[in-house]
Amino acid sequence: MVSANQDSIRNKLLSILPPDDFSLIAKHLEYVDLPRGTVLARVGEPIDHVYFLASGIGSLVTTTPDGNSAEAGIFGFEGYVPTTAIAEVETSSHDVTMQLSGDAYRVDYNNFRAAMENSSFSKIVIRSIEAFSVQLAQTAVSNAVHDVNERLARWLLMCHDRVTGNEIALTHEFIARMLAVRRPSVTTSLHVLEGNGFLKSQRGMITIRNRAALEEFAHDAYGKPEAEYRRLMKDLFP
Repeated sequence: MVSANQDSIRNKLLSILPPDDFSLIAKHLEYVDLPRGTVLARVGEPIDHVYFLASGIGSLVTTTPDGNSAEAGIFGFEGYVPTTAIAEVETSSHDVTMQLSGDAYRVDYNNFRAAMENSSFSKIVIRSIEAFSVQLAQTAVSNAVHDVNERLARWLLMCHDRVTGNEIALTHEFIARMLAVRRPSVTTSLHVLEGNGFLKSQRGMITIRNRAALEEFAHDAYGKPEAEYRRLMKDLFP
């Protein structure tokens, strides 16, 4: 059970629940540490817990029958996973893994489903998944129409949105796997972004130096899902 005051809860969805509704779900929440690489769900396997991240970054990864994989979506303290739990589906549709260490509040699947009977909780979760679907659609469009430099800029901005400070612990190899590009392409793109003064790239660490300029460089690759999330959440529980 989570005993912390709701004001200290670092997950956006849990923090905006009306206090009485939060107390109902809080008694079922368990606080857990999530080191990098922690698997939160596997495709086709039963969903044991639903996770509300407080920190860190996770990825939904889609894999083809031939074993090729790419990141489909990214999440942090603004949402929950596995997303399929909302539809009363007991197995995950994606592999879900922590890409940056963090912590979370988790609830077992049955208690999550019971909480969906609460109108305030269900409203928040449904709006969250709607915003997430916009991100998934934007990823598909970006992969089709933007070059690697813009895609990398977008991805780094999304990571920056979900960390404290300007440092993001990422390797070139990991970024390549998430973007489904070759590692040399990531190295070249990082050189471009660094040459423009947007960031500093060191071994295993990227430091954002000029956020505004990086957003301008990303152009329309970044921003729509983020704006949609704000729109969907801004009027909850006046």
